[in-house]
Amino acid sequence: MEEMNKRYRTLTPEQAYVKIRHFCAFQERTHQEVKMKLHSYGIGWTEIGEIASKLIEEGFLNEERFAMAFVGGKFRIKQWGRKKIEQELKKKQVSGYNIRLALRDAIDLAEYEKTMLKIIEKKWFAIKPETDSMFVKKSKTQAYLYQRGFEQDLIVKLINKFLDELNSQSV
Repeated sequence: MEEMNKRYRTLTPEQAYVKIRHFCAFQERTHQEVKMKLHSYGIGWTEIGEIASKLIEEGFLNEERFAMAFVGGKFRIKQWGRKKIEQELKKKQVSGYNIRLALRDAIDLAEYEKTMLKIIEKKWFAIKPETDSMFVKKSKTQAYLYQRGFEQDLIVKLINKFLDELNSQSV
């Protein structure tokens, strides 16, 4: 039994608080991530609540700030759509209010559509033209965008817009 305690050393709440402050200062974290990390330090659930409250008061832990950073990063860097971003935030147990707020404020609609058009163009020309018909290329592009988390109605609208521009250029 004593050997087991040496391997999985627990921290006092004060030691855990110091460590978790560094953990939160390094990058934005969700409440759930912080609670699980504190639990892995061997802290009881009542102390976890107290430490989390203290972190929120001091500004180390802010779910709204996390959601905004997450949405901005996943859209700009990975070019994910709103549906996929929303799904990932729900997995991280971010509140629905913060998800809606972040999706509304962190993504500009014009930039969103511009990004989608770039992805459509890139995918469209990556599909082999000699083996695939126009219908197959369109369905493959739609499936790709849907998998990336974009909304179905916006996908159809922007693919049609892209095809109209493509046809007007070739005439």
